[in-house]
Amino acid sequence: MKVHFIAIAGTGMGALARLLKDAGHDVRGSDTAVYPPMSEQLARAEIPVMLGFSPANLAWAPDAVVVGNVCSKDHPEVVEAGARGLPLESFPSLLAKALLPGRDSLVIAGTHGKTTTSSLVAWLLESAGLQPSFLIGGVPLNFGLGARLGQGRAFVLEGDEYDTAFFDKGSKFLHYRPKRAILTGVEYDHADIFADLEQVRAAFRAFVALVPEDGELIVNAEDSEALGIAAGARCRVTTYRVLPEHARPEGADVLALQRPRSPGGRNTFEVVVRGESLGLFSTQLIGRYNLGNVLAAIAMAKAEGAGLEALRRGVRSFRGVKRRQELVGMAQGVRVLSDFAHHPTAVQLTVTAVRKQYPEQALHVCFEPRSASSRRRAFADAFASSFDAATAVYVGPLFAPEKIPFDDRLDTVALARGIGSRGVKARSFDEVDALAGAVLENAVPGDTVLMLSSGAFGGLPDKLLFGFGDPVTFMAPEDADAVTTLLAGYDLPPIVPSGDVETFVMRAPGVVVGVVSLQNAEDAGFLFGLAVAPDRRGTGLGWVLGDCVLRRARELGLRRIYLLTTSAADFFGQKLGFSPIDTRSADPAIRDAPNFVAAAAQPGAVCMELVLPGG
Repeated sequence: MKVHFIAIAGTGMGALARLLKDAGHDVRGSDTAVYPPMSEQLARAEIPVMLGFSPANLAWAPDAVVVGNVCSKDHPEVVEAGARGLPLESFPSLLAKALLPGRDSLVIAGTHGKTTTSSLVAWLLESAGLQPSFLIGGVPLNFGLGARLGQGRAFVLEGDEYDTAFFDKGSKFLHYRPKRAILTGVEYDHADIFADLEQVRAAFRAFVALVPEDGELIVNAEDSEALGIAAGARCRVTTYRVLPEHARPEGADVLALQRPRSPGGRNTFEVVVRGESLGLFSTQLIGRYNLGNVLAAIAMAKAEGAGLEALRRGVRSFRGVKRRQELVGMAQGVRVLSDFAHHPTAVQLTVTAVRKQYPEQALHVCFEPRSASSRRRAFADAFASSFDAATAVYVGPLFAPEKIPFDDRLDTVALARGIGSRGVKARSFDEVDALAGAVLENAVPGDTVLMLSSGAFGGLPDKLLFGFGDPVTFMAPEDADAVTTLLAGYDLPPIVPSGDVETFVMRAPGVVVGVVSLQNAEDAGFLFGLAVAPDRRGTGLGWVLGDCVLRRARELGLRRIYLLTTSAADFFGQKLGFSPIDTRSADPAIRDAPNFVAAAAQPGAVCMELVLPGG
């Protein structure tokens, strides 16, 4: 089939285009502009993109034209498709027709938590060897991409209640033919398309009605709206909820009993399914609400045949999702996080979770009203009470205010005043540069900066990281050659990539000046490949990189860190607290890892260990 995508650069459109190409279809598309990472993804998939919209873009006579949700009936390529008699499809309708037959559709829906829960389900199935397909509205860090065509029967889909296209105003998830579904919760959102909560309820009722009698609906028992909608299901309903440690294990079919957690450590919890304990699980995700997401994913993956140990391993190794409480980087001891939260409830949950994770020092929250809902006055009072756990709040300028009617538009000055009336320092800014300057002036080593936006926030991440100086971030694909060259300059082995290896790079504008990696296995970690550019040696960057890895190790709940060195034992001992040990006494899971084996093979390698608090 020949398929043309109008507005191919959108996240969902580009992802579907790649899946169709992988499935053997001839795919092309058009857009006004295409930027990284989508431009790189489409280029790697060898999908031609025509810049600019024109009737001539359809001269190749496609069999179907997929219309992006941003397009209207007057779009020049839509008009041309009509003139040529070409069928119009939406992204979800073509997905259902071309990719779902012969597969089991697993759909995760709800106002909040869809992306994280979808990513968890896909990773748990992958950890169990079930090779799922998936299409998710974010990028799971374990996979590094938001869509994949797998070899297994399961197809994991993030189910969005937003409307589909100008010719189909129904919700996207109504196309997805769910065999199993998760409903994380229901709340009023998308004020630009839903007039009130009752319209939102109607959309979710229609979705739940799609699950067949022999299917399953997994629903959050702590959300009364979700339970009310689930009451109309014709399939089996499985409920889940999170309880405190000593609570009676009742109130839902699948339970998570929380265990005490030290600040900066992992969330640990016991899972109980219909009275039977599955034992302890741990996750690096923070926040009670994320335990609910994990629990729902466990219930779905278990029902799909994932074994207990695969579930336990998958939950522990799940790294999260890009732009969902994502660690963007560290600079001068300041931790910079990014999150997609743009609804008052999501903002409140995220800010509270980050505060509990890092309670000791200041939490600076930068908020950009960017989504259709967050730019509207209707949510002003709710937003004002969503930042109570922050130390200081920096409200950015309203994104594209001209697209919101003046009387309906959020007043950012009034919002900052409302936040301040609740005892939290707050200020609004007309320019992102001024906002960045205020954060750079106020944040000190040990503080956390949390950026909340559904978009780019005017380049704020780089403004902060490079403003603080010597930022350390996760390695990006485009850094691979520079990292390989840097390691080779010190005769260090190349990195053997795997799902449990994280590589950090230190950047100067346009260049990588340092690198270090961390491999983890259960409670142990292996620090390796620490290298600094020759012209930056002696400036303290090695200590900064090592300290960054140790901070990350504590966040992951690791108890022991090992390393191998041929020439820097004094540095690691004096600066970072490592002690030499016999290589044979290192944790077996670390000792057998390919990166450890490669480092141990170097002549004169000395093994060292650092015991972290609680180890």
